[in-house]
Amino acid sequence: MANTERCARVSVAPMMDWTDRHCRYFLRQLSAPTLLYTEMVTAAAIRHGDSERLLRFDATEHPVVLQLGGSSPELMAEAAVMGAEAGYDAININVGCPSDRVQNGQFGACLMADPRRVADCVRAMRKATDCPVTVKTRIGIDDSDSDAFLREFVTTVADAGCETFVVHARIAVLAGLSPKENRSVPPLNYPRVYRLKEARPDLQIVLNGGITDSQQALAHLQHVDGVMIGRQAYQAPWFLRELDRVVYGNESSETRQEVILRMRPYIEEALSEGVYLKHISRHLLGLFAGEPGARAWRRHLSQHAWQADSGFEVLEEALAKVPAALAA
Repeated sequence: MANTERCARVSVAPMMDWTDRHCRYFLRQLSAPTLLYTEMVTAAAIRHGDSERLLRFDATEHPVVLQLGGSSPELMAEAAVMGAEAGYDAININVGCPSDRVQNGQFGACLMADPRRVADCVRAMRKATDCPVTVKTRIGIDDSDSDAFLREFVTTVADAGCETFVVHARIAVLAGLSPKENRSVPPLNYPRVYRLKEARPDLQIVLNGGITDSQQALAHLQHVDGVMIGRQAYQAPWFLRELDRVVYGNESSETRQEVILRMRPYIEEALSEGVYLKHISRHLLGLFAGEPGARAWRRHLSQHAWQADSGFEVLEEALAKVPAALAA
């Protein structure tokens, strides 16, 4: 299987409680080439839980990456095999999440302090499956905040066979900051990620953190292989259309309204399976961000999509509150 991430100039970050399968389906309607990621799923949950539900995705989502959390080479290898069999294009190891719960499970950002364990996981996963294995990490943790620390970590893991690193350009503060604060309080250090790419031109380096503007993304792409968009892609998803145009040269005259109408078969099928409309519509709230009618769109969905019998007509009613001529 080809390494999908080698050609992914733009990707959307794995975001807990946000990038579920309904969100990813919606984002795929906005951009064909953008690489999508699942929420982090623990390897233990895949072994002991409802793996079919946890690994489910729509074929339309391709290219899509399964992000795993864990530190046991055996469990990670087993989960990677199941992910590959489910059809994911790559498997990504979470070495960036700073939450207490994740630390207590001995995975996430705290694994930066144990690069050999991460390398062991990569080695076991690559031995178990041909599916590409990648790593998402920070630029450092706590007092380990230097170019040398990051390069040593990357070198150790790359020697185990990892060719792609997604680097969030902030350190993780493992004690004293909440996960939310860790996404904004530690300062961004883009030059460190650039220097990592200069030192390891043989690796694919994707930069993550604070990207909210297409020109900013283009500037980063002068130094690294790809950019990963987080909250901006969720809160103002039409940004992906702008990146499609600027990065890939893809032009589209499709309106936001037309995107929603094109999703009708998917939404109605999900509703027929027992999914509540609110589980899908919550991902659509930012579609008109910054445009006339955005508040009315959000308000109508928030007020009506939560009801158990809500159907696609709620979306049609919300669309009627937005200027019909609004386009890309």
